[in-house]
Amino acid sequence: MKIFIDSADIAEIKDAVAMGCIDGVTTNPSLIAKTGRSLEKVIRDICEVVDGPISAEVLATDAEGIVREGKILAAIHPNIVVKVPLIAEGIRAVRTLSSAGINTNVTLCFSAPQALLAAKAGATYISPFLGRIDDIGGDGLELISQIVTIYNNYGYETEVLAASIRHPVHLLRCAEMGADVATIPYKVILQLLKHPLTDLGLAQFLEDAKKIPG
Repeated sequence: MKIFIDSADIAEIKDAVAMGCIDGVTTNPSLIAKTGRSLEKVIRDICEVVDGPISAEVLATDAEGIVREGKILAAIHPNIVVKVPLIAEGIRAVRTLSSAGINTNVTLCFSAPQALLAAKAGATYISPFLGRIDDIGGDGLELISQIVTIYNNYGYETEVLAASIRHPVHLLRCAEMGADVATIPYKVILQLLKHPLTDLGLAQFLEDAKKIPG
């Protein structure tokens, strides 16, 4: 499984990359707005730090506008993946962008039929938001399982990019189900490292090391 960091905070991204376990980055307008900087400046800075797919989201909601913005974003760097909303106009734009050799990430996916249409349109990634489904009493992990099964059944090349991951168990279950990618916030990346037995074991080793002669 590939792990992306879901962030527009360059300090967080640099720290995560330094761990050696980050394969790419996803951003969205909400994350970029928090930085107080322009979308292009944020994306360019990320491209200097991360050697992997970097999702940058369009703001247009009509097919022509999405394609136009998508081409502008894709021109920033070869690693850019154009993030497109899962609406009818978005699916039309994905077909056009994919035909032009531009990678796309279809976002705000909340059902398996939506994911099927995105794959048929040629999306590079599909981003099901499992945490948001859980928030309204649904089963986000079941959605991941459905999409992985459908894509495997028919050999679609679109990668399942599990998004809206809230905690380590989400990541674990997505990995067990065969999701291709998980994009996770910095705080969840740090949670993946934590286990009380690791802390206790290290403390014991360090204490015992004091008894070693010389």
